[in-house]
Amino acid sequence: MKVLVKGLLGAVALAGFSLPAYADTTLTIATVNNGDMIRMQKLTDDFTKANPDIKLNWVTLEENVLRQKVTTDIATKAGQFDVLTIGTYEVPIWAKKGWLDPLDKLGGDYDVDDLLPAIRAGLSSDGKLYAAPFYGESSFVMYRTDLMKKAGLTMPEKPTWDFIKQAADKMTDKSGEIYGVCLRGKAGWGENMAFLTATANSFGARWFDEKWAPQFNSPEWKKTLDFYVSLMKADGPPGASSNGFNENLALFDAGKCGMWIDATVAAGFVTDPSQSKVAKDVGFALAPDNGLGKRGNWLWAWSLAVPAGSQKVDAAEKFIGWATSKHYTELVAAKEGWARVPPGTRTSLYKNPEYAKAAPWAQMTLDSINSADPLHPTVQPVPYTGVQFVAIPEFQGMATDVGQDFSAALAGTMSVDEALAKAQASTEDAMKQAGYIK
Repeated sequence: MKVLVKGLLGAVALAGFSLPAYADTTLTIATVNNGDMIRMQKLTDDFTKANPDIKLNWVTLEENVLRQKVTTDIATKAGQFDVLTIGTYEVPIWAKKGWLDPLDKLGGDYDVDDLLPAIRAGLSSDGKLYAAPFYGESSFVMYRTDLMKKAGLTMPEKPTWDFIKQAADKMTDKSGEIYGVCLRGKAGWGENMAFLTATANSFGARWFDEKWAPQFNSPEWKKTLDFYVSLMKADGPPGASSNGFNENLALFDAGKCGMWIDATVAAGFVTDPSQSKVAKDVGFALAPDNGLGKRGNWLWAWSLAVPAGSQKVDAAEKFIGWATSKHYTELVAAKEGWARVPPGTRTSLYKNPEYAKAAPWAQMTLDSINSADPLHPTVQPVPYTGVQFVAIPEFQGMATDVGQDFSAALAGTMSVDEALAKAQASTEDAMKQAGYIK
């Protein structure tokens, strides 16, 4: 039988045919339930028609759940997923642990040098790319131009937190279900703590001093959390402690928010008249500051990676190469217009006059991405890198705990002082256990 099979294979080769490279391959892809990822799933016929031997099985999860499941899967080598959606925090850490395969087979026309330097650097380790960015982002202010005008105010291009408070107070009309500001309150290291860590940077706060001692007992953190909680109680929507990116997007699109400070990627959604009631009345400004030299903007990329030890590396890289390519960008532009393409990944996109015309927020997005400084994220010196996160493996667990405390303070089940004291104690314990402090 072996001889017969070998003979048949030889005959196929001699006849000039090639066998399918990915015969009966099914890729299980873990991804987040954000709008751009949902759009990608609807457009995958373009990929499967060109690669009929690769089937795609999607596992689409809420952000906090995705992070938990993917982290557990890769740490235990369970092998449940063939393609992972992960971010700028995980990639360098997991690459150094040997948990990810380097991406060196993305295709001859992929043009890795076209990736924005800040985004590429965050997804690389020792000069090798370990995840390909699907979209990149910083954060900025999205606001209702009509409500700002009605309030008798003009949004500066570079607003301060004091101005945000002033504008929120004037825009809020609780009887009309219009809230001056919508901000993340949902507990999670990548939900409320992404926003609050970036905001804290602009207030002069930091997670740790130069000796890795937690700093939640500092006046800067007290000022940050006091400002946030009082602002949201006065001008935020009810139930804000349960709101993350998607919930605030829905509120803004429904016309319930005067301002929303969040990911730059949201610009394409809040200006889309097919989903946003206020699409024609949206303006943009840089993330706020306090005059200390740091704005409250972050740096992130939702990216696709292959777990080490995968038996489907070639097929996985083929898919990743498609999903993060210039071709995919052009596909979205052809189907839905240039304003809807995944932003924040490629230099060529920001040199494209068609995109600049369709996306008036493009230059501000690029400026925000380029101004975020992971190497010097805070006003005072720190021993860590990362803007809205601390780039150490222990951060995920610590910030999950702190995020619950800060969400409780917003919900009113804990005072600001109690939340900060609890955050200080739990973070000190974690850092002692990890050996950072004795």
